[in-house]
Amino acid sequence: MPEITVNGLVGGKQLSFSTGKLAGQADGAVVARLGETEMLVTATALKTQREGIDFFPLTVDIEERMYAVGRIPGSFFRREGRPSEDATLTARLIDRPLRPSFKEGFRCETHVVATTFAVDGENPYDIVALNGASAALMISGIPFEGPLGGVRIALKKGEWVAFPTYADLAESVFEMVVAGGRNSEGGVDIIMVEAGSTTDGLRLIAAGDAPSDEAAVAQGLEVAKAAIAESIDLQLQLLERAGKKEGDWPIALDYSSELLEQVTNAARPRLAEVIRIAAKTERNQAIDEAQASVLAELGVGDEASEQFKRAFKAVLKDMMRAQVVDEGVRLDGRGATDVRPLSIEVGVVSRAHGSGLFQRGETQVLNFTTLGMLKMEQMLDTLSPEDGKRYMHHYNMPPYSTGEAGPMRGPRRREIGHGALAERALLPVIPTAEEFPYALRLVSEVISSNGSTSMGSVCASSLSLMDAAVPISDAVAGIAMGLIERNSNYVTLTDILGAEDALGDMDFKVAGTANVITALQLDTKLQGLPSEVLTQALDQARDARLLILEAMNKVIDSPRTELNRWAPRIETIQIPKDKIGEVIGPKGKVIRELEEKTGATIEIDEEGAYGLVRIASTDSEALNAAKERVNAIVFPPEAELGKVYEGEVVNITKFGAFVNILPGRDGLLHISKLDDTRRVDRVEDYLELGQRVPVLLEEIDRNGKLALKLVEPLERKEGAGSSAPSDDRPLRNDRDRGGDRGGDRGDRGRPREGGGGNRDRGDRGGGSRPERRPAEVAQTGDSRRKAVSFEDVFDNLPKP
Repeated sequence: MPEITVNGLVGGKQLSFSTGKLAGQADGAVVARLGETEMLVTATALKTQREGIDFFPLTVDIEERMYAVGRIPGSFFRREGRPSEDATLTARLIDRPLRPSFKEGFRCETHVVATTFAVDGENPYDIVALNGASAALMISGIPFEGPLGGVRIALKKGEWVAFPTYADLAESVFEMVVAGGRNSEGGVDIIMVEAGSTTDGLRLIAAGDAPSDEAAVAQGLEVAKAAIAESIDLQLQLLERAGKKEGDWPIALDYSSELLEQVTNAARPRLAEVIRIAAKTERNQAIDEAQASVLAELGVGDEASEQFKRAFKAVLKDMMRAQVVDEGVRLDGRGATDVRPLSIEVGVVSRAHGSGLFQRGETQVLNFTTLGMLKMEQMLDTLSPEDGKRYMHHYNMPPYSTGEAGPMRGPRRREIGHGALAERALLPVIPTAEEFPYALRLVSEVISSNGSTSMGSVCASSLSLMDAAVPISDAVAGIAMGLIERNSNYVTLTDILGAEDALGDMDFKVAGTANVITALQLDTKLQGLPSEVLTQALDQARDARLLILEAMNKVIDSPRTELNRWAPRIETIQIPKDKIGEVIGPKGKVIRELEEKTGATIEIDEEGAYGLVRIASTDSEALNAAKERVNAIVFPPEAELGKVYEGEVVNITKFGAFVNILPGRDGLLHISKLDDTRRVDRVEDYLELGQRVPVLLEEIDRNGKLALKLVEPLERKEGAGSSAPSDDRPLRNDRDRGGDRGGDRGDRGRPREGGGGNRDRGDRGGGSRPERRPAEVAQTGDSRRKAVSFEDVFDNLPKP
């Protein structure tokens, strides 16, 4: 098949789709390009359906390749490993709009794979992959009821910009990824939204940029629809030129109309009261009992039991939806706009740096804040320009939170996605590293779940940050909205339950401060949502958010002024750039010694013409000690000639000991100064590391080096080797160096084979050799005489 390419302007940017050249065995394969960002997206599906499944087994995988940005992976094996968090979030971003767009009853295993070929550093690849996935499915012959279009828009200086570059995003206050499809009238309905404030969004708003409020978001959705329509038109051009005929795919029938009628007649009387039980556990138990009772009454056999369960679920869903739309009463008895009872606490765990417990109905989230040095920030090796982040949010939802038992094998895609959403909601209010020089890790533990745990995590995180004395600019709260559509009547629900999420048509999460939306996520099971429905949901969500913020502010309305006693205190010292090496020392020796001696943690960064030394410790004494030592290295105190110091032995060599007399100032106590009465062979016979000893500063040479002498004689340590008294010791240069070396030397006097003894010296002759001066000894490198040069050098120092 020859290569077919279509291209056109989408949102003012050139977008192209090509097929026919690569991955010919996939059902559908498209190379999508935006700028120089290029993705290969494939779509394949099995031709048979697995037995016994009642869901659509769609898998979306993002294959990030480091060659796309011209880099070799930084892992040990130098190849890509498990998906990055960016890849996981992008896979979810694509899965969410695709899933409701397949033909009803299609349950063949379907796989969409997007591989990064090139990423240009300007255009994010996720939106390219989203459009490419829809295009690949459109031409594949798989029963996909698309096409879908996707666009990222950013609110920059009051205007919405389509397909913003990373540079555009840096100057924007808010961004949205919006996906949608064509409705029966030819317009565009929204299927998915993923949005949030940028890192500097609130600061830009404070400086005068337009805020990302409900009105701005509603306007942005309309701007997105125009770009989505252009992408859809481009995909239809590709379909016309390269599309395959839809194959003969198996379509599952959940149940027969006869079985549905039987189940409806038997189940309705039993479920009428059950759907009014407020407590989740009691309601689920009553539903199970009703299902078992109806199954026994109808006498359904094993072969039809799965169909019966799906029919029973359909009846339950219809009754619940009818109760909400027709009577305005929800499963737990609330009205459409009611928020469940709230319970809020801070400081729940005393040793945590910060903790907050947020409970809404039966949903309970406990968040912990942990503070650390900036070097603890997460290092990123991804395709985006971001190479690290100092604020991290992790979300855990163990099985016990829903009363279930099951394996716990690390975070799943859902947990990664919920953590990222909560992280994004709070990112705009996090202080900068200059304002608060800490790395922050927040962990949300879902203790009990009955709907909207991700928004519960946002509320608990805001409380936890304030409890940890993190100076966030505003409190943030979140709320999950739902939707019931019945006979073209739409009812928007505030603070949805888990069952309303499962049986309803929309999950719309909105988080923000009192004035600004900081994060937003929309998923729908419908083919699309009218704009007026979304606008109403945004307004309703704002009312609920303000109600929750008011309740949170009654417990804690501003960050604490003091850190928790278990949190590290950080002091920052600005030092001259040329002093950085002195603080670090050779191979990090000085900084390691500082940390070992004080117990504090120290890190150094280069900031322009200066160095920033950050010192952290939970102990104020250790913090102050480290600070004093660093200052002493950078701004060393003046040593006074002739002054006595109480020093500490910090290093021992063959020729003496180095004694620290002031922070950052060491002097040499030469071996010849240790004992005036005898020759000293080993410094260790008199001194040991860490020993305190009074010394006199005897001389400061022109290079600033210090020569020390003892104030009081030292006693030789017990067990030290013998040394001759100094009066009996001949001067080195007066020793007998020649003559007969046989005599009483014992066996050493006998000739040795191959030399030694009375060996023939040939022309060299024998007898006495001329004596050499110390300087000559040093020049010849005679290892037996090197000590002479050290002594001679220090002989010039003033005598005690």
